[in-house]
Parts: sequence; structure tokens; C-alpha cells
Amino acid sequence: MSSENVERVRAFFEEIHALNNSRLLQQTHAPAHVSHLPGGDHYGPEGVRIDIAGFLEAFPDLHIVLEEIYDAGEAVAYRFRATGTHLGAFLGFAPTGRAVQIDGLGIDRLENGKFIERWVQFDSFGLLQQLGVFGAPRQESEPRPQR
Repeated sequence: MSSENVERVRAFFEEIHALNNSRLLQQTHAPAHVSHLPGGDHYGPEGVRIDIAGFLEAFPDLHIVLEEIYDAGEAVAYRFRATGTHLGAFLGFAPTGRAVQIDGLGIDRLENGKFIERWVQFDSFGLLQQLGVFGAPRQESEPRPQR
């Protein structure tokens, strides 16, 4: 059963997220589904649709690659890399046109073949740095600020 869950997670990213195919969410996500994301919790298939739409509005060329994926029975853990170009408003910040790349981790829990819960964390601070909201990351060759 759990290897089927790994394939369900892959299919979510390849067939639903990448193609913005939200009509499948009612079939793949339980009505009681909850997504725990850095920006807050979202509920049900409609919450997942809103999450995807928001990311694609801000980063229309968003591409997510599952770098690693682990079968944990009813849960599937994965490490991902996301790339895209900031062409729409995001977290209240106007589009910058900047390309971004972030890494993150996710855990999806499934019951009876449907997604029931998702936990996602990604490098939010690094993303904001790449967008120019905060200063650029310090290079290792740069001296540390004196206190």
C-alpha cells in the first residue's frame, strides 16, 4: 500500500501541481485535508487549490522537483527544490522579475488512498533574500560585521 502512496505524491506534483489541474483535487484529497504551510493552515481540496493558484500567480513558471522521496507507510516524506520567476505579487511584495531557487521538505499523510494532511517547510528567509526583500546573503569571503 505505501509504495502506492509514493506514486500518489509523485502524481500530485507532476499531474496536479505542475499542470495546475485542480479538478483532480476532489478525487485525491479528503474533505478533511489540512495543509500546514509556512504561511498558515489551509483546509480541504479548495485550500490546496488556493495554495497552488497563489504560488502560480506569483511564480507562473514554478517548477518543483522531488529530489528525494521516502516511503513511511501511511506517510511519505520528500525533499524538493523549487525554481521560478517572481512575476506576480507574493506575500504583499510586488513582482521583482527575479529568478529564485529554494529547497524544502514535505510530509504527506494519506488514508484510504487520499491525502489527509500535508506538512511543508521551505527556506522562506532565503526566498525573501532572493526577492531582495532582505539584504543578500553574506558570502563566506566577506568579513562578519563587528558587534
